[in-house]
Amino acid sequence: MSVLDNFFAGDKLALAKIISHIEDNGEQLPQLLPRLYAKSGHAFRVGLTGPPGAGKSTLVDMLAKKYHGVGNSVGIIAVDPSSPFTGGALLGDRIRMQNLTQYENIFIRSMATRGSSGGLAASTGEVAMAMDAFGQEIILIETVGVGQVELDIADSCDTTVVVLVPESGDSIQALKAGLMEIADIFVINKSDRPGADYINSELNMILESKRRKSAWAYPVVATQALNNIGIDELQTLIDNHRQYLTSTDNIDWHRRRKAATDLRRIIGMELREYIAKHILTENDLNIYVERILSGESNPYQITAEIIKSLNRDRS
Repeated sequence: MSVLDNFFAGDKLALAKIISHIEDNGEQLPQLLPRLYAKSGHAFRVGLTGPPGAGKSTLVDMLAKKYHGVGNSVGIIAVDPSSPFTGGALLGDRIRMQNLTQYENIFIRSMATRGSSGGLAASTGEVAMAMDAFGQEIILIETVGVGQVELDIADSCDTTVVVLVPESGDSIQALKAGLMEIADIFVINKSDRPGADYINSELNMILESKRRKSAWAYPVVATQALNNIGIDELQTLIDNHRQYLTSTDNIDWHRRRKAATDLRRIIGMELREYIAKHILTENDLNIYVERILSGESNPYQITAEIIKSLNRDRS
């Protein structure tokens, strides 16, 4: 049997190999991804993001156990920052979630951002699709805690959970234009710390205008993940948001949004690869840089020349 046959037969080792092939941009990827896509579209994706130290990993750990406890198979994607020098990652989330390996229907994959500018690795969408095609019903995606550049998670998930801590209170206004705009659910974790009531009140005050424009309530929930406090309520809110998205009024919009997101992401990836191979090779780049440094040209003019050349080839 091939790796793909074993994958569709439910072999976790085959799933791990498929994911590695995706991350490494393997040569069989053009044939593999369409087959995975045809089998996907059933899982519900939940993204958790927020500043470093907010307790996202612990929340993912607790949620995974909750969903497993009600009979769901769970996939976890924990994205860790890459070293800018080696490209490797500490993969600390895998270490912290070792206790989940005892559960048969929970599959954990740690990924490195590998230079991706946002909080997600470039291939996160494809890895989630592989887990979906494998049959994982709930996929939990934890992003690198790097702040507002994590906005790409909103396009990769069905429900986005922004995790804050009481110490985030002073920075809520700064977050408003970024993380505040993408969240479906807000979590104040470590809510036993001083300042929890203040950030709760401030969040609810800021959210009033959003709530008036939407049928969704944009709830705020207080948790203490280490003590398993508030996790049931958080799970209920996630399930409620899923029902909201799949209601009669929203299901068509939700499906169209997901399809458009997939198309934009895939075209973007293919274009970047095409440009790197055919338009902006290392040799081409060096030539352009020399033109810029000599004062013969500038980045804007060179970009315009490239676009003009592409349009001419197209016509």
